[in-house]
Amino acid sequence: AAARLAAEQEVENLSGLSPSPEKDIFVVRENRTTCLMAEFAAKFIVPYDVWASNYVDLVTEQAEVPLPRGAEVRGKCGANESELEVSWLGRAYALRLLFLKEGHNTSRGPEAAWRLARSQFAYDTGERTYFKDAVSPGKHTASSHRLSAFVTPAGKSYECQAQQSITLLSSDHQKSVEFLLSEVRVQPFDIGADFVFSEEHKCPVDQREQLEETLPLILGLILGLVIVITLCVYHLHHKLTASQAQLPRDRSQYKHMG
Repeated sequence: AAARLAAEQEVENLSGLSPSPEKDIFVVRENRTTCLMAEFAAKFIVPYDVWASNYVDLVTEQAEVPLPRGAEVRGKCGANESELEVSWLGRAYALRLLFLKEGHNTSRGPEAAWRLARSQFAYDTGERTYFKDAVSPGKHTASSHRLSAFVTPAGKSYECQAQQSITLLSSDHQKSVEFLLSEVRVQPFDIGADFVFSEEHKCPVDQREQLEETLPLILGLILGLVIVITLCVYHLHHKLTASQAQLPRDRSQYKHMG
């Protein structure tokens, strides 16, 4: 336990972890080497049934279950498949993320990329911290189907500050659970240095926001350059016009020359 705590403290120092209680870093180590790192804030919006005031009809409520810091972390690493499992409150809640690395052919030749291929959330509506007066309380599992998220070139980490939503289908009467993530940084393969993420691959939303931030600056620079060129052309034209105006237009005025 002491060794695990020391490792977590070292990770926190190296990752620059936010002091926000909503965000944590999760590390899987094998053979004294970091093989999977994930840093994010997450919560789950879980629908569940309660009795209406007439105690005859059922009403659907929503529980907001955050993933707290200090949760128990497990996992395993492989060349092409890695898994992260995070559980809390006596394993009443557990999140499992499965990552796959695959090769594919492109115009530039064969390339490899990894992705989040499966997400699974186990929860217990009998746990009273977030579920109040649930009808027929019990354990349920919500899973993704044919998921392809966080697609990233091999050897890089995935980064996305914007909030993302993954829909999970629950065993509780096929209800939809929303898995919300933000401030994500993940790398399940090819970590080059212990406790250090590789070069980041930004998600499309972050890339678009970065472009929206830099576009006004680029347009301003282009506009300024156009103004400078226009002034230079005008000054040159004015100078040439002035020089031509000083030349005599009547050929008789050239008689005194020569």
